[in-house]
Order: sequence, then C-alpha cells, then structure tokens
Amino acid sequence: MKKQDLIFILGVTVLLLPFFICKPVSEWYYAFNASHGMIMSFLKFAVLSTLGEMIGLRISSEVYNRRGFGILPRMLVWGVLGMGINIAMIIFSNGTPVVLQYLGMQDAVQVMHETLSWKKAGVAFAVSVSMNTLFAPVFMTLHKVTDIHILTQGGTLRGFFTPIHIREILINLNWGVLWGFVFKKTIPLFWYPAHTITFLLPGNMRVLFAALLGVVLGVLLAVGARMGEKNTGS
Repeated sequence: MKKQDLIFILGVTVLLLPFFICKPVSEWYYAFNASHGMIMSFLKFAVLSTLGEMIGLRISSEVYNRRGFGILPRMLVWGVLGMGINIAMIIFSNGTPVVLQYLGMQDAVQVMHETLSWKKAGVAFAVSVSMNTLFAPVFMTLHKVTDIHILTQGGTLRGFFTPIHIREILINLNWGVLWGFVFKKTIPLFWYPAHTITFLLPGNMRVLFAALLGVVLGVLLAVGARMGEKNTGS
C-alpha cells in the first residue's frame, strides 16, 4: 500500500465516518433525505460513484487522479444521473408490480410492503430486470458519451459546458466493448442480482445502496479493462 492509498482511505474515512458514529449527523441525514430526496440523490451519486471511478482509475492506471480525468465534471455528471436513477427506481419499483398484477399475480403490489419472502424476492428481481433491461442501456450509453466528452475537453469544468458532439461520439464508440462487456455481462451478472437486493431494502435506503454499487462497479470495470488488455496483449 502506497502513501496515496493511505491518504485516499483517510480522506474517505473522514468524509463518511461521521454519518455512522455521530448521532446528530445521522439524524440530520435521515431527515434531509426524507424531505429532499432528489438533492440527496445528486450528492450521494456525485460523491460515491465518483469515488468508484477514482478507485477504478487506481486499479487500471495506479493513480486516483490524473490530468484530464476531470473529477469535478464527473461529480456533476454522476449527480445528474443519480437524480435520473432515483426517478427510474420510483417508476419501476411502483410500475413493475402493477404489471405483474395485470399479468395475474394479484398480490404483487402488496407483497412489496410485507416482510422478506421468496415471493417478495421474486417481485424485486422482476423490478430489477425491468429497470436494468429498459433503462440501464440508455443510462450507460449516456454516461459513456459524457465520459468521452470530459476526457476530450481535458477534464475541465469550462470544457465540459461546451457543446457535446453526440453524433460523432456515438459513431466512434467501441460498441463491441459496450455491448460485449457492459451490456451483455455487467447487466445480467451484476446489476440484475445487485438491484434485486436494492429493491428488497426500505425505500429510504435504496438510492444510497445504488450509489454504493457505483463504487463496486468502478472496480469491476477497471478489473475488466485490465483483463481485456492482457487478453489483447497475449
């Protein structure tokens, strides 16, 4: 473990520990989260998912930040995407049980408000599959477009607010990797089961857990990228 790792771990600990050990801070968090859910969605994803990308960069490039990486633009993007994820979770967690009820599972809506059971897990899995099949590919593509734009503009906030050349970026995307790894592997193998757990949690914990999954995903993507480089090299 290098000095930069110790500094990073210390910084994350100082940032997050008060929410777990300081009762007034945790009480403020729950109260603010209940009354300002969208703002908290922005903050959770802006901080936690960006940390995940930094950890991913550390795994793939041995640094947490580098010139052009653009931590602030990434935080802004993740914050906005986090609000979109919150909206999607509300839509699919309420809409999917209604669809299941329409298809014949009469207690699908009710079971999501009951204690943990195999039936509830099945409905949660259906919610996860519907959200990650219908929403996730669009979300992931949009995130990739903004990621490329940030890198192209040198990672600066000023550059980020220049027009995004979406057509050119989409034409030049590595669709082989996006489909073959991101869509085909991470969605069914990671997001389906992970978000099944998400939708089994109380409503006030779902967005936080989803943001924490962003940390895990950053690590998985970095590991996948390194494995791809080794396979290419061999």
